[in-house]
Amino acid sequence: MQTADFTALLPFLLIAAAAIAAMLTIAVTRSHRLTLAWTLIGLAAAFVSLFFSLRVAPRPVTPLLQIDRYALFYIGLIIAASAAVAALAYGYLERQADRPEEFYLLLLIATLGGAVLAASSHFASLFLGLETLSIPLFALNAYLQNRKRPLEAGIKYLVLATASSAFLLFGMALIYADLGTMSFQRIAFLLNENPEVHPTLLAAGTALILTGVGFKLSLVPFHLWTPDVYEGAPAPVTAFIATVSKGAVFALLLRFSADLPAAGPIAVGISLIAAASMIVGNLLALLQQNVKRMLAYSSIAQIGYLLVAFLASGRMAVETVSFYLAAYFVMTLGAFGVVILLSEAGRDADGLDDYRGLFWRRPLLAGIFTAMLLSLAGLPLTAGFVGKFYIVAAGTASARWILVLILAVTSGISLFYYLRLVIVLYTKMELTTARPTPPLSPLGSGVMILLAGLLIWLGVYPTPFIRIVQALSAGLG
Repeated sequence: MQTADFTALLPFLLIAAAAIAAMLTIAVTRSHRLTLAWTLIGLAAAFVSLFFSLRVAPRPVTPLLQIDRYALFYIGLIIAASAAVAALAYGYLERQADRPEEFYLLLLIATLGGAVLAASSHFASLFLGLETLSIPLFALNAYLQNRKRPLEAGIKYLVLATASSAFLLFGMALIYADLGTMSFQRIAFLLNENPEVHPTLLAAGTALILTGVGFKLSLVPFHLWTPDVYEGAPAPVTAFIATVSKGAVFALLLRFSADLPAAGPIAVGISLIAAASMIVGNLLALLQQNVKRMLAYSSIAQIGYLLVAFLASGRMAVETVSFYLAAYFVMTLGAFGVVILLSEAGRDADGLDDYRGLFWRRPLLAGIFTAMLLSLAGLPLTAGFVGKFYIVAAGTASARWILVLILAVTSGISLFYYLRLVIVLYTKMELTTARPTPPLSPLGSGVMILLAGLLIWLGVYPTPFIRIVQALSAGLG
């Protein structure tokens, strides 16, 4: 292996080193603050190393990983989101967990798995990355042992993640049996050039892979685990699953399909899944009184929107999905960040009453939550509006008229449940009858202000960021 290969792998090596440092720190001394510090230092170093890796990109490192601008962009998103979750989780774990240090160790290992997924160019690295991401999540979902809900969420996630891995493995096996390769690039070449493929075997393998990916992305009809796990898991873990886990899998899906033929029955199947996810996600979100369950169904609809852009294929799909995923990370982390900061010892702040009159007690936090919800609804001057505009443009450019119509109608429906929560935030009530809010940690407050700034920047002046996603799409789409 050459020096340039090590330079390309620097982000992975530094995340792994941070996990080892956190593990040794826990073994020597039980210090929550010190473990958090190692975690944030490691993630910050890994983020800076992306610029060194950029100098040697694009570069294949072994047949398993492709380090290019696309991979580095998504690894950067994953690292930034993980750092935000770690910072937000500090105050939460101080109130909730007896032994909070291992949380950061598991978080770093899962982050490493997400980074591997973003750079995967082979079925072997896909599976290694997916398992490295998923196995720590089993423990993270059930991290709060003194509560019943997290344990239930952990078991459900374990069962369904195992089932989705089985679907993925079987799908990979069928494609390997037909084409004799597990390299994404080689598979695309054979499908585009070689007529000697078996359509039934290939279609069955692709369908099984899409089923496994559908579970991970919680797309309809593979979404049933999502509201229960979102409600039961500790709020920082829910934020991590909603952003890092889904973002890494979507980045992988986009790379896998970048050079594949776009038409055929698979495209029809993805269109049906996109339509069902937008409709079911938004309609069921209307019925929820629990904020975490509402955000769970909202995330199903948001991934459905992303599939509309995904179906555009080529550079337009890469550009649109990359922008919307970045906006989705900011919006989702901001929304769950409020839930994390307001959670008390023994329970998460997931009831509507937890937010009633929040503006009169915590005006800054209520304002940030309002901005995140309006952005998720896609209102102007927010990142969500620019992202949806991008998706509509991609959908119309690829003549997906029905999906664009469903997106427009369901986005209108989503306004109802987002605005219902906004109204609750500003409902005036006597301070003596309002729920007490825990003291906010300076670190958590700083992260929320940063997320709000990013949300407004992407909504008001997105041009510099659009240039970045255009540059990375040139190398993949």
